[in-house]
Amino acid sequence: MPAEAMSSVLMILIMIAVFYFLLIRPESKKKKEAAAMRASLKVGDQITTIGGIVGTICAIKEETIVMETGADRVRIEFTKWAISSKGTQAEQDVTAQEKKDKKDK
Repeated sequence: MPAEAMSSVLMILIMIAVFYFLLIRPESKKKKEAAAMRASLKVGDQITTIGGIVGTICAIKEETIVMETGADRVRIEFTKWAISSKGTQAEQDVTAQEKKDKKDK
């Protein structure tokens, strides 16, 4: 094989490695973390959905979660994949700010 062909193959392999470490690997880590978070949910936890609805878990079924929102105690059933985070957005903002402050010191 000519040197030009080898260098082309080498460049393609390097680009694939870069894409893997910069795009594919971090995305799969995020998916695993989200799945672990959803698996660890229990009754009484405060959650936020991907649509921004905040509530407390009332019941957990195999593929869905029933949550109660607000003082009027409305119950809504969501699929587990629709849960974006444990806790409220305000709590997450506080913890993110605390981490940033520790990092700055």
